[in-house]
Amino acid sequence: MDALDQQLLALLRTDARASVATLAARLKVSRGTVTNRIAKLEDGGVITGYTVRLRPDTVPDQITAWMSITVEGNRTREVVAMLLGEPGITGLFDTNGRWDLLAEIRSSSLQELADVLERVRLIKGIAGTETSIHLQSYKLG
Repeated sequence: MDALDQQLLALLRTDARASVATLAARLKVSRGTVTNRIAKLEDGGVITGYTVRLRPDTVPDQITAWMSITVEGNRTREVVAMLLGEPGITGLFDTNGRWDLLAEIRSSSLQELADVLERVRLIKGIAGTETSIHLQSYKLG
């Protein structure tokens, strides 16, 4: 995957229903280029499907986890671009302290969560991760 593929994935992650024409305009490439890139990403298994994002409280049995990520050297932009293309990640945050990034992950099963964790850990530029699973929420006041 090159920078254009990563930009395309970031746009699709924001709005998977965006038209090819809209994507092409935003990326400043032809519609044919976008169509070919999407087909290549689907055929290569990078894009495994398209989904609908629901409000968290509407899916009570969904597993939520947070992955703390350490990035090697000065590769944050590259890692962020790859993480934005990961369908299991529903939020990505820049942090300070021990960890460089915090990723919110949602999955429908432990196996799906394990698959997301495995894909993320294989991203070049990630030096280490630690994952915590959300068990229960408490309300203040």
